[in-house]
Amino acid sequence: MELLGLFIAVASYVLLVAIIIRIIFSWIGFDPENPIAQVIQEITEPILAPIRSVMPRIGMFDLAPMAASFLLIILARLGTRLMS
Repeated sequence: MELLGLFIAVASYVLLVAIIIRIIFSWIGFDPENPIAQVIQEITEPILAPIRSVMPRIGMFDLAPMAASFLLIILARLGTRLMS
């Protein structure tokens, strides 16, 4: 059970960091054709797309990354509880 908890926590934090990097890239206008940006998008899009289908944009703001971050933090905390 501890190994499963560790995997869940680490995977959640890695995905959270990828989402934060994607947000920063969108703020600074990083080239979407850049290989790094493409990898980040491939990692985060499977998480963000289902949330976007339920939670539409509000004006020019996409709240899906914020909702995904919140869910990933909860998942990481559950993973750390499984480790103890």
